[in-house]
Amino acid sequence: FRGYTIVDPSTVLTTHLTEILKENMAELLSYAEVQKLLKELKGEEQKLVEELIPSVVTVTTLQRVLQALLREKVSIRDLPAILEGLAEAAPHTTSVSTLVEHVRSRLARQLCWQHKADDGALPIVTLSPEWEQAFADSLVGAGEDKQLAMAPSKLQDFIRAVRDVFERAAMTGENPVLLTGPQVRPYVRSIIERFRGQTVVMSQNEIHPKARLRTVGSV
Repeated sequence: FRGYTIVDPSTVLTTHLTEILKENMAELLSYAEVQKLLKELKGEEQKLVEELIPSVVTVTTLQRVLQALLREKVSIRDLPAILEGLAEAAPHTTSVSTLVEHVRSRLARQLCWQHKADDGALPIVTLSPEWEQAFADSLVGAGEDKQLAMAPSKLQDFIRAVRDVFERAAMTGENPVLLTGPQVRPYVRSIIERFRGQTVVMSQNEIHPKARLRTVGSV
């Protein structure tokens, strides 16, 4: 048909299955798969594994960190960098969420490259100081027990604000990331994923020094 692209059923099925795998990659990463990934490392990288696991970080903890990265579509190909990040942070905390945030900062170059626009710049929507403070003030508990306890009406205000800004950005062809402070990033992401799962949330610690930023809005 003129003006239409004909796609054969096998291509459609393959594309669909690929998307399903991407969406469920975290759940598919088993304990055994993590062990296999570690065994595939060679030379100096294998020495790092021997020094780190299990004396500093257990395979289970590493699995949880890798799963958390995959849930946010962060590639775990650079496993040595991830292990180095864990080696830095693990002696000081057992909190998986804290470990994940530190590892993400070690992957700053990768994250900025992954989400840059065609012009080479990283398009960002910044989180305003008011919302940063609102999220910080709504955190209760400590460590792994820390939770967001923001009033439902406040959450709805935030959701509306995010939708407005990102929909306006989309109308101009932009696909920005939401940039937040490091302390609130995981909690902001936990809200964003409920209604805009495709939106990437990065912290200021994840911006590589050589990354070129382009601000397209603010929430």
